[in-house]
Amino acid sequence: MIQKKINSLYAITDSQLLSGDTLFTSVAAALKGGCKLVQYRDKTDDRARRLFEAKKLLALCNQHQAQLFINDDVSLAQEVGAHGVHLGQGDTNPVAARIILGSSAIIGVTCHDSLALAQQAIKDSANYIAFGRFFSSNTKPDARPAPLSLLTEARAKFPNTLIAAIGGITTENAHSVLTAGADFIAVCHSLFAASDVEAQARKFIEL
Repeated sequence: MIQKKINSLYAITDSQLLSGDTLFTSVAAALKGGCKLVQYRDKTDDRARRLFEAKKLLALCNQHQAQLFINDDVSLAQEVGAHGVHLGQGDTNPVAARIILGSSAIIGVTCHDSLALAQQAIKDSANYIAFGRFFSSNTKPDARPAPLSLLTEARAKFPNTLIAAIGGITTENAHSVLTAGADFIAVCHSLFAASDVEAQARKFIEL
């Protein structure tokens, strides 16, 4: 289970931004900077490489007492023994993912800008719900925009569920997202495109 006392930085990898050894050195830097939540996101169909990378990232996370989540791929999460999985609306149903991964797995679900989707995700045993995008995003430029008020509404409606915010979050605007009600800020380019990933991770955590 993710504890609320953990810092708010949720790092998401990008296979186009981080390739080869850069993936591992960048994630290691984020972990050294204090990041405790990492999502491995790779949409390619190179199963062997993704398996290798996921296993190595899990080892890195374990070294830093951090948790690794796999984006979309429940079978990969099961095979490597990841801490959990993050599911989109078109991916495996959370109920099925729970059956496959077990009661101790952490399951997050993308809910875009919809409280109804969030309510269904919680009903389906999601441990956290993710909303966004809130700002212009390099990772998902075509995603529907969501207002910050959505986080406030979600916090009031789902007081016992962890909330992640995603989409164009930077060190400059992260405070507004956290103030609105998010427990975690999911970041990709604003972390991993930084010249000093470790220092950037610390900046986010200081928020």
